[in-house]
Amino acid sequence: MITTKERAALRRLANSMQPIFQIGKSGVTESVIATVDEALTARELIKIRALETCPVTAKDASAEICAAIGADGVQVVGRVIVLYRENPDIRAYAERI
Repeated sequence: MITTKERAALRRLANSMQPIFQIGKSGVTESVIATVDEALTARELIKIRALETCPVTAKDASAEICAAIGADGVQVVGRVIVLYRENPDIRAYAERI
């Protein structure tokens, strides 16, 4: 779990980001979960857009994805979802640079 201060910092970082995935009329599928899992392994913080055709709300989609891959939901605003999952490998790499 992330703290309130960490969540606020992550929201600030996400403000300038563009969504890298869209959840469409199929909803949260295994393919979407696998793709988001890979992206969080590489980036730690991502933004997703739930399209109007998505059968579930953005909040429900966020909760479903977080439960499936062990991520933290940073923010859901309208149809935009921000997710975070710490990757120790990225932290170790950043410390070596």
